[in-house]
Amino acid sequence: MEENKEERQPEKRSTVKGKINGWKIAFLVLIGILLGGLIFTTVRVFTVRETNLPPSSETTVPKGSPVLTMNTNKKKLNTVMAYFLNDLQKGSDVKYEFYLENQAMLKGEFKILGANVDFYLYFDPYVMDNGNVQLKARDLSIGSLNLPVSQVMTAIKRGYKIPKWVEVDPKEQTIVLKLNEFKLNNGMFIKANHIDLVGDDIQFSLYLPKEKKADD
Repeated sequence: MEENKEERQPEKRSTVKGKINGWKIAFLVLIGILLGGLIFTTVRVFTVRETNLPPSSETTVPKGSPVLTMNTNKKKLNTVMAYFLNDLQKGSDVKYEFYLENQAMLKGEFKILGANVDFYLYFDPYVMDNGNVQLKARDLSIGSLNLPVSQVMTAIKRGYKIPKWVEVDPKEQTIVLKLNEFKLNNGMFIKANHIDLVGDDIQFSLYLPKEKKADD
């Protein structure tokens, strides 16, 4: 009797092992099906679909029409501007911040009689006809000092590292963001459509690069 028991044990193990192997194979087959489906779907999504259009037909965007319109808000735009300014001001001793609240605000400092003085310059933004943005100085906060806005803006123009596409005009007390001169790496450019800081509604359009002339 004992010998029969010992002989049956290997058969039981083989059966269990066969079941485990069967589950493993089924599991691997399922994984293969899922991966195959994923690869197939990915290829279909990123493969250009053939059409019956003539070979010469192309998708064109009417001249002066945006290829993409973007709606954003103050929080997202502040994040982008902070990243841009941090990169711009690397290696510069004079730092400043620019961010949007219910008004556009420029925060910085300059020296008076050897002492660093903080200032807050507030602007109202306006979208210009050409899609650029004009910031009109509205208010200045600089502690107990009573300085004219034009004097502070002159100090900003002289002492701050400002992008080439930003124009500071102390006399008119304005800052113009020349978006038409701010080109992306691929040549595309941006125009402002609408800025409502109180309603937190900001809209820009993205345009394709202008066509180069044959002589260029």
